[in-house]
Amino acid sequence: MRISAAQRTENENRIRAAMDRLLRGEIPPGGKCDIKTLAREAGVDRTAFYGTRPYAHLRNEFERRLQALQQAGDIPDPREAQITRLKAENAKLRERLNQSEQTITELTDFRTQALARLAAQHEEIVRLREAAAGTSRVSRLPAPRTTVIGTCS
Repeated sequence: MRISAAQRTENENRIRAAMDRLLRGEIPPGGKCDIKTLAREAGVDRTAFYGTRPYAHLRNEFERRLQALQQAGDIPDPREAQITRLKAENAKLRERLNQSEQTITELTDFRTQALARLAAQHEEIVRLREAAAGTSRVSRLPAPRTTVIGTCS
C-alpha cells in the first residue's frame, strides 16, 4: 500500500523523535537502543528500514549517530553500559586473580626454599655438635650462674 508524501513526512518525524529519545537513553521497558525498538517506538514496520525501503536512510543515520556516541564513550542503552562496565570489571578482577595466584606461587616456592635451607642448617649444626663432642681440644664452658637480686627492706 502506498502512502502519501504527508504520511511519509509524518512517519519520518515520528522516527526522528523516537531516534532522539533512544539516543538520549530513554529506552522503553523491554527495548534496546536498536532498529527494532526504533520501529516499535515510531509505529513503523521494521522492514521499512532495510534495503531500498523508504526509511533505510534513517536507519543509516541512526546507526551512524549511535556509533558516534559509542566512540565518544557515551552509551545510551543502560544495559549496554552495564555490560561494558561489567566486562571491564571482570577483566580487572581476572588480572588481580592472576597476580594473586602468581604471588602465592612465588611465596610457596620461597617457603619451600627457606624450609630446605633451615633443614640443611640444622643438619650442619647437629653434625658440628657431634664432631665437637668427639674432640678433646674443645672445652665446654660452665653453665652461666644465675644470681637473685634481693630487695632491700
